[in-house]
Amino acid sequence: MRDSKAFFWQVQSGSLPAPRAARTLGMRIINVDAEHGVLEAEFHGSDAFVNPAGNIQGGFLAAMLDDTMGPALAATLSAGECAPTLNLNVQYMAPARPGKLHGIGRVTKFGSICFLAGELMQDGMVVATATAAAAIRTLPVAGSRRAG
Repeated sequence: MRDSKAFFWQVQSGSLPAPRAARTLGMRIINVDAEHGVLEAEFHGSDAFVNPAGNIQGGFLAAMLDDTMGPALAATLSAGECAPTLNLNVQYMAPARPGKLHGIGRVTKFGSICFLAGELMQDGMVVATATAAAAIRTLPVAGSRRAG
């Protein structure tokens, strides 16, 4: 069940702006299945992301995967919860060129520590895959000693 006061759903409704990183990556969410923790997104691989060989630099592909898997989990959270990534493991399968990329992220195990998996494709070919772990945390209340 989705919590309309949760950060993810406030961004989706337009009540809050999309994170800058998602905007930099040209991210557009195309499908969310919050019940199962699955999200599909498109990214625009900018010419600004390329290495000297003309391929998208791997760090940008990793960021796209993180921004696919993380929101798949974020869509399942309640208001006041966040899920920082604890680790991110990326496997590069093929070069990616500037243009549209399609990402699928999923939560493979729910708990206080959640496990995630994702694939990033271009022109129907998998260019990178990833796994990650994220910890569900409660955000500090504004004005509390722990709020920063």
